[in-house]
Amino acid sequence: MGVYHGNDLRKPSGGIKGRHRKVKRKYELGRYPVETRLSHKEQRKIVRVRGGGYKIKVVKVSYANVNIPATGETQKVRILKVLKSPASQDYDRRGIITKGTLLQTEIGIVKVVSRPGQDGVINAILIEKR
Repeated sequence: MGVYHGNDLRKPSGGIKGRHRKVKRKYELGRYPVETRLSHKEQRKIVRVRGGGYKIKVVKVSYANVNIPATGETQKVRILKVLKSPASQDYDRRGIITKGTLLQTEIGIVKVVSRPGQDGVINAILIEKR
């Protein structure tokens, strides 16, 4: 079952619009978001998108590419735990990783700058060293 992303059901005021066609179109379908979780193994999902391209989504992750601004180098570092998510307080409790999430890693606290559900990788910047 798909998620409908059409714009023909409600008015900006919140009222219900009359349908201008009887069936929903294939291009109006969306998908449920991938909620990236911390795990000891890695898992990715490859999805074909409109136009024939592909989108790699991270389902489970254990490592992040961390950029260290002081030296300008990037390291692959193990993620220890999810600290805070700006997207939702519920994501904090469940440990879901989104853009802007603060993570505890082996080298310190980092902030996620990539979109794991869209990019297929977790890139982060070191904020606080251990």
